[in-house]
Amino acid sequence: MTERYPVLEGAEPFYFEGNNIGILVSHGFTGTTQSMRPLGVALAEEGYTVCGPRLKGHGTHYEDMEKTTYQDWIQSIEEGYQWLKERCDTIFMAGLSMGGTLTLYMAENYPELKGIALINAAIEIPTMEEVKQSQDIRFLDAIGSDIKKPDVKELAYEKTPVQSIKEILKFMEEVKANIAKVNAPALILVSDEDHVVPPDNSQLIYEKINSDDKKLVPLKNSYHVATLDNDLQLIIDEVLGFVKNRIE
Repeated sequence: MTERYPVLEGAEPFYFEGNNIGILVSHGFTGTTQSMRPLGVALAEEGYTVCGPRLKGHGTHYEDMEKTTYQDWIQSIEEGYQWLKERCDTIFMAGLSMGGTLTLYMAENYPELKGIALINAAIEIPTMEEVKQSQDIRFLDAIGSDIKKPDVKELAYEKTPVQSIKEILKFMEEVKANIAKVNAPALILVSDEDHVVPPDNSQLIYEKINSDDKKLVPLKNSYHVATLDNDLQLIIDEVLGFVKNRIE
């Protein structure tokens, strides 16, 4: 699909070349790379090679997103993965929200992934299910910027395409059906209070994946977009420790 609108300032993909350890980071549904940039920068400062793709249809206009499918979002991530493969021997992945769903998808299909970090990852959002019946409504109110920290705003769409909700529902269903294929070491970070993805998604993921090496970490002072919230430093410390302990 061809995007009609320009990329918003701050929504550009980011690439940091470093050592031979690569980390792929994915933003979430209706969001942009802005939500993952602080984590990406922190990882790059430790010397890692980091790629933060912009998911197709994201970071421009919600009318662009309306035309994309979940396969387009997967393709965006796979392109980032290939960029890292050309530069790195070992690759980890981290994702927020639907970025976590994409991370699980990658772990299901690319078992060579060295480890995954999931931040408020989504595999089922019951409140979205009613959209399946929507025929006449094109756009709903935004779901972005669920942040506890005052005066911090996520760069995300002000409207959510109904067609895109139908796509993420199909995608979550597929990922959930194959979740037992996940064997990679897993760090699962979950906000106690999240107004977008029910926190029990993370517990379910923890129970359903087949990873022997897995850890569930509560984020007690953040809402959904935890990578822009009060627990950012905790997330950075946990992800850095997770990666470091699996490459030594």
